[in-house]
Amino acid sequence: MNDKTAFTGSFILAPVPVVLVGCGHQTLGRNVITIAWCGVGCSDPETINVSIRPERHSHRMIRESGCFTVNIPTPDLLDAVVTCGTVSGREKDKFALAGLTPLDGETVKAPIVAECPVNIECRVLKVVPLGAHDMFIGRVSAKRADAGHVTDGRISFERIPLVAYVNGRYRLVGDPVAP
Repeated sequence: MNDKTAFTGSFILAPVPVVLVGCGHQTLGRNVITIAWCGVGCSDPETINVSIRPERHSHRMIRESGCFTVNIPTPDLLDAVVTCGTVSGREKDKFALAGLTPLDGETVKAPIVAECPVNIECRVLKVVPLGAHDMFIGRVSAKRADAGHVTDGRISFERIPLVAYVNGRYRLVGDPVAP
């Protein structure tokens, strides 16, 4: 008995994490973009992938600067997440518009988002054209988190409500189901 049916929506994996990606450029300044196409590429060395459409302002900034940051937002930042995902940084300062505070990265020339409890700095290892998006593979060069969210050197995600993206909507990630 098989009552499965084909689906045509573009979201083939769900949920996916929502992150704010910070980028900096020598002449274009700084920017922040909401990304849901993000994931861990490798654990050793630590890499993170972010996929961005080539026509996006942030794409050029990351490609030319060779670095970016990944910042994990919480639900209280949802208005900022929406703003950073719907407004272009070509004409507007999205940090100011979204009420976010940019801080200099420690190891990259891209800003982190002060309001996000977890900030990860990456240097671009490779750009992989995939079609509608190019995937930036970034090697992690620094990881920081708010002190209250770190226990024994690990992030205590039980203390950080996480946001995911599913079928065009933001959702809160639920409680753990196993130890």
